[in-house]
Amino acid sequence: MELIEKALQIASLAHQGQYRKNTNIPYIVHPMAVGMILQKAGYRDGMIAAGILHDTVEDTDLTLSDLERDFGQEVAMIVEGCSEPDKSLSWEERKQHTIEFLKSASDETRIVACADKLHNVRSIRQDVEQSGEEVWGRFKRGKGQQEWYYRNVLKSLGHLSKFPLLEELEKEIERLFELSAFPIKT
Repeated sequence: MELIEKALQIASLAHQGQYRKNTNIPYIVHPMAVGMILQKAGYRDGMIAAGILHDTVEDTDLTLSDLERDFGQEVAMIVEGCSEPDKSLSWEERKQHTIEFLKSASDETRIVACADKLHNVRSIRQDVEQSGEEVWGRFKRGKGQQEWYYRNVLKSLGHLSKFPLLEELEKEIERLFELSAFPIKT
């Protein structure tokens, strides 16, 4: 079976019954969108598969061993790099870990993580455009902390080198936080 199709099938099964934060949108839409961002940007199949699988270890019963067995060491290592540490840690500790880790992560991990954050920021921006500031209430930490996190992730992702998706992420972060600085009139 083709690597990307296999990743789509395994991620779809693993995320079955999960939904995007406080929505009725099936969660699988997010990893699929991450894979599409990577594919559109011209990255190779292994990175696209890792993008599709990036949340499986963090949010499902799949393990890194499962991914290594089914997709190889490189895909498993990229997914590991995109996964947060121990969920028992506070939001701040987990986010700070991600910020620090991404400064020295492999190019492949930073690119997949960037595609993940790019889709997240685009989704939040679209929600703010449609629903206004109440969108920030969906998160464990509000708008100010989300802005802190995304701006610091952006710096970390670009710490070693720049790449085209990084520029897109920077534009989306600016659009989101500029947009939410002004009340939406409905």
